[in-house]
Amino acid sequence: MSIELFGCQPGPANSLADVAGIGVGHAMCEDGAGDSGVTMIVAPKSATASVDVRGGGPGTRETDLLAPHNTVQAVHAIGLCGGSAFGLDALTGAMAELESRGIGFPVLGPEHPDKLVPIVPGAVIFDLLLGRWDSRPDAATGAAATAAALGTVAGDVAGGAGGVAEQGAAGQGGSGQGALNGNVGAGLGASAGALKGGFGQASAVFPEGTPLAGVTVAVGIVVNPQGAVFDPATGLPWGIAAELNGEFSRYGLADGLVDGESVGAEGVKRLKSKNLLGTKITADMLAPKLNTTIGVVATDAPLTKAQAKRLALAGHDGIARAIRPAHMPMDGDTLFAMATGEHGSGAAVDDIGMSLLSAVAANTVERAIMHAVLAAESAFGVQSWREVVKGT
Repeated sequence: MSIELFGCQPGPANSLADVAGIGVGHAMCEDGAGDSGVTMIVAPKSATASVDVRGGGPGTRETDLLAPHNTVQAVHAIGLCGGSAFGLDALTGAMAELESRGIGFPVLGPEHPDKLVPIVPGAVIFDLLLGRWDSRPDAATGAAATAAALGTVAGDVAGGAGGVAEQGAAGQGGSGQGALNGNVGAGLGASAGALKGGFGQASAVFPEGTPLAGVTVAVGIVVNPQGAVFDPATGLPWGIAAELNGEFSRYGLADGLVDGESVGAEGVKRLKSKNLLGTKITADMLAPKLNTTIGVVATDAPLTKAQAKRLALAGHDGIARAIRPAHMPMDGDTLFAMATGEHGSGAAVDDIGMSLLSAVAANTVERAIMHAVLAAESAFGVQSWREVVKGT
């Protein structure tokens, strides 16, 4: 079963790499040997940006700057970081790497092109309980992830030191074989309720015959929520019906599992044996915990800063569909929006276009969360949904 929105289909990589002007890179702390990581989404030519924060316990940097009424209109990168508030240090390294490449906002005007300040907002997840408490991203981690991400924009997939670049192309059928999902970057130490979380991506391209023909919407998201990612009545992930073009079959799930109505008796039994499956939300499930889902909704459509804010707002609908409950007092749920404007005439989309973008953004967030959950691998003593259900 799948949800078809205006005939959209996944892009070639089914990832943020499908948005022109965007690059994605990941790095683990401690030069690749640590227990947490960073994911950087870069726009070296800048992107109009905004943010919407719904969780009650966010850890963020420069989100006030992204309010539509504030002066700076564009960003050069957005960081998604592990390490709780300590992980914000990674963004200092990202800024240094961008400055070294001549990327930034000319604070003294075009007459002084060497006086640049890269605009790099970001958000963090709380992942300090998985792995070592003191294993956290730092400036070097952020610089490595940024170097890797910049390489993808230039068409060079060789990452920087300690970094891993996203592939710019995928397998056939838009299945996203080139996209890195699961235990990568900021998703390394993520948990999804009682299961292993991770980093996930998805994209959608509007077909010919629609007002936004050829426009791409893509999402990269770190899934580390307090709420559950699967339906306790069936054992299936909440977002499984959002699948486009058979994209979830890449994880080796049987057709009956992807398209059916439950995970089957054995899968339910295994979930119950891990105390992961109940019939109702209990007070214990809602006990104060430190969790967060953070991500970026990107498009190549030209948007104003206010429209970017609307795109970020709409994306939270996808979080609420795929994670239940969401936006809790101790969650830090935060979605950024980036618009490169590399598709179209340069004029901002109209109200009809924004309605289409908003609907597809929510669906794409839901799908990206699914990729994070399905690609996740057991780590730090926390099992993944796929491995529990399959009994492996």
